[in-house]
Amino acid sequence: MEDSVESKLTLKSDASSEPFSYCCSACDCSEEPLRGKVFRNRTKARSMSMPSAPSSAKFRRTQSLHGPSPVTTFGPKACMLKNPKAVMHIQDPASQRLTWNKPPKSVLIIKKIRDASLLQPFKELCIFLTQQKNMIVYVERKIIEDPAIAIESFVSLKKKICTFREDYDDISNCVDFIICLGGDGTLLYASSLFQESVPPVMAFHLGSLGFLTPFKFDTYQSQVTQVIEGNAAVILRSRLEVKVMKKNREKESVEEISLVTNGDKTMHYQVLNEVVVDRGPSSYLSNVDLFLDGHLITTVQGDGVIVSTPTGSTAYAVAAGASMIHPNVPAIMITPICPHSLSFRPIVVPAGVELKITLSHDARNMAWVSLDGRKRQEIAYGDSITITTSCFPVPSICFRDPVNDWFESLAQCLHWNVRKKQSHLSSEEEEF
Repeated sequence: MEDSVESKLTLKSDASSEPFSYCCSACDCSEEPLRGKVFRNRTKARSMSMPSAPSSAKFRRTQSLHGPSPVTTFGPKACMLKNPKAVMHIQDPASQRLTWNKPPKSVLIIKKIRDASLLQPFKELCIFLTQQKNMIVYVERKIIEDPAIAIESFVSLKKKICTFREDYDDISNCVDFIICLGGDGTLLYASSLFQESVPPVMAFHLGSLGFLTPFKFDTYQSQVTQVIEGNAAVILRSRLEVKVMKKNREKESVEEISLVTNGDKTMHYQVLNEVVVDRGPSSYLSNVDLFLDGHLITTVQGDGVIVSTPTGSTAYAVAAGASMIHPNVPAIMITPICPHSLSFRPIVVPAGVELKITLSHDARNMAWVSLDGRKRQEIAYGDSITITTSCFPVPSICFRDPVNDWFESLAQCLHWNVRKKQSHLSSEEEEF
């Protein structure tokens, strides 16, 4: 790496390690944030869901959560700080800390749409970041165009905010870090906006579930200030790189198609929670063949199969009978949905292996695939789904540390389920 290039953000794995200069090739300190610029009336840019160039081909995925080889980057200026005292170059995930060599200048705010309870927190956060912290704030255009925001108190604020459009404007090199307001779905959506390197994400719990959102909004000013000053733990949440290949029935050939566009372009889709292959609207059981690194493992006969990350293990997978895995564990989970065969149970495979799912030749109906609950499409004979661990994890900022945050989220969700059940029983007793 060139010593002349200076990284803006690094992750320290050991506070006692001697500091030294380390930069990644993706960093370019000559770039400045687009202060005050908006994306209105501009020509169509590369979609945020499309890779900028086939640069990811030079990366090699290892069986680890510490990103691709040779280097991990987070956004335009962030990279992993190497630890010279690390044994076998393996860093302790529990000791990773967020630090800034240069103060962050831009932030992307993701807000849950059509939620009136978030208008006031959203306004307070925007005013705090633009006026007190003098930062550039990016917000999706459809949020600003919400009729509830089109009131007099938001007029002056809207002039200071930069807007963008999903799948149209590219802000991947403009954002230093991300703030999410809402539930777990806001972090999933933020992940979908960045198909390669993802800036650090700070998620506030203002929704129904809070597995991925450890921060409370009551003290947001001190918490955001602490992150800006570079004093926070961070956990790398692995993602899945998914490629769908569909057979061209007209030319009798196989071509790769995009999961997020209607064209025939090749792309890799990044998934934070899970890939679900199910039987769709058919009443017949689905029959899909599962391959691991080119070897046929089994034929899944049932309602479908779930391929999830450790982050997604607490979502659909655990509802289907899988175990909950801490995000620091480098693994991929394979969970059958209502399997017909009693011999197939949820299994865990190492991160980095390549999974392939195809429709069995004796299947009586087609299958359907969805990614993080989105981009659902039909899978026919000759089509295939290739899944492996992505080279681009999501750096999620912790409230305390990766271990305590995870167990506290489990306890909170358990109490939430108990309260919901008690409320349901109470309503039934009143009706009776």
